[in-house]
Amino acid sequence: MEKVIAVVVTYNRHSDLSKCIEALRNQSQKLDAILVVNNGSSDYTSVWLDQQTDIINIYQDNSGSAGGYYTGIKWAYENGYNQIWCMDDDGYPKFDALEALIKNEGHELALLNSTVVNKTDKKSLVWDTKNYKYINEVQQAVIENIAHPFNGTLLNSNIIAKVGLPLTNLFCKGAETEYFFRITKQYKIPAKTITNSIYYHNEKISLHTQEWDIKTCWSVYYFLRNRYAVLKTKHTYSFKALSLYLIFMMTFVGEILLYQKNDKVRKISFVFWPMRDALVNNYTATPKTIITKINYQYNNSFSKLILLPLRNYICSLFVPSFKETSTPVTI
Repeated sequence: MEKVIAVVVTYNRHSDLSKCIEALRNQSQKLDAILVVNNGSSDYTSVWLDQQTDIINIYQDNSGSAGGYYTGIKWAYENGYNQIWCMDDDGYPKFDALEALIKNEGHELALLNSTVVNKTDKKSLVWDTKNYKYINEVQQAVIENIAHPFNGTLLNSNIIAKVGLPLTNLFCKGAETEYFFRITKQYKIPAKTITNSIYYHNEKISLHTQEWDIKTCWSVYYFLRNRYAVLKTKHTYSFKALSLYLIFMMTFVGEILLYQKNDKVRKISFVFWPMRDALVNNYTATPKTIITKINYQYNNSFSKLILLPLRNYICSLFVPSFKETSTPVTI
């Protein structure tokens, strides 16, 4: 018998989470279980979850969306659920979204996704979906080769058995895309967007064109570093992946010059850090260490970091060092 579970990853979004859970409870196709992975929330989320009697809760330190989905999908798979419906806490499904997905499941092993629609206007598509911009433009029932994990994504347990779990070391900003390409490119499992299954989500934020604050936007680090992992999964040949990554990084630098208004030089300098870590497979950075390093560099001016040590070194070559035991000069 098919068992269906919803897996929601949450972090400090109690209000959004409660709306998502309410939408899951009211699905026309009833769920067998709802699992919430609480990624170390420090707001009212934990208190609220403890009050719910129909939710399975897993509490863990913040390991990003990648770590959250790893934990949730792993638990659901090991506990015998055949269908695992994954979504973020800041979105919610339409009342019949699951039913529409289940009706399309079973003909072939495939990654199924709801159509992701802007939850503010209820009509524009959040991410590029073929050539469509609005849901009312879509005429076909299924859009082949497109999915947007983890936004109303239905995972069959057979996919997990073949492909495995999301990579926890990517933390966020790319883990879902790497998983998508691993499923579709490496394991040749088709992806399908079911157009009458609607998942409402926030409007897309573009780090390419919108202003970001270098002192607080630690997610940019993961966005830049993880792109190389995504490309290595997507493309068979490593040289192609490397070439495309370098082009991506150069393009991003150009976009900083074109679109960013503040701290352009600092932002360009920042880009080389995640790029270096990507190329040497360094996945140790955490949001805390990223913020600490950024703020140290930001609060120390260029002259303090570069010019002052250089000046002191040059002076030491030509000016004798003063010693307390030196004999004073008598005039």
